[in-house]
Amino acid sequence: MIDISGIPAAEPVRIIIGAGDQRWPGWIATNRDTLDLLRPEEWEASFGHRPADALLCEHVWEHLTEAEGRSAARLCYRWLKPGGYLRCAVPDANFQDAAYQCIARIGGPGPKSHPAADHKIVYDYRRFTDVFVQAGFSVDLLEYCDEQGRFHHHPWSPDQGPVYRSLRLDHRNRGGKLRFVSLIIDARKPG
Repeated sequence: MIDISGIPAAEPVRIIIGAGDQRWPGWIATNRDTLDLLRPEEWEASFGHRPADALLCEHVWEHLTEAEGRSAARLCYRWLKPGGYLRCAVPDANFQDAAYQCIARIGGPGPKSHPAADHKIVYDYRRFTDVFVQAGFSVDLLEYCDEQGRFHHHPWSPDQGPVYRSLRLDHRNRGGKLRFVSLIIDARKPG
């Protein structure tokens, strides 16, 4: 459970789900022990009187099965205020780089302690979009690769939810060469 009671009514409630070490100004960082995507009772206790304005989730959904991901999308939808959004990023199944796909694959590389070791799914843009559309969201694709591996990028503001593993922010993408991308969406709850 998280405590949002100290956030003034005039300020938005913006939550990072599965933040790890990630911290961004104006966002409350949570991890599985404080806000679990698979435990509705934690969301009820945290947001029962005030739904969130925005949620940010970078490289978490691939650690859920597809069924769990669909359930988590419905949970996020329930606890976002109308007009609120979830910016979500996952590894991209269509990015054509063998080393990247080795890390992103189900089960991931290396020892069980490696974060990728518990990847349960690798999404392409169609399947990932469907997860959120079926939960009731409208979805904007921000960054993704199509079936031919072509990278598509639509303007988005880090002020509305920074995604480090992105074209703009990831240090590995300097010098005009894409080395690490994410499939990034904005899933918006209708107002």
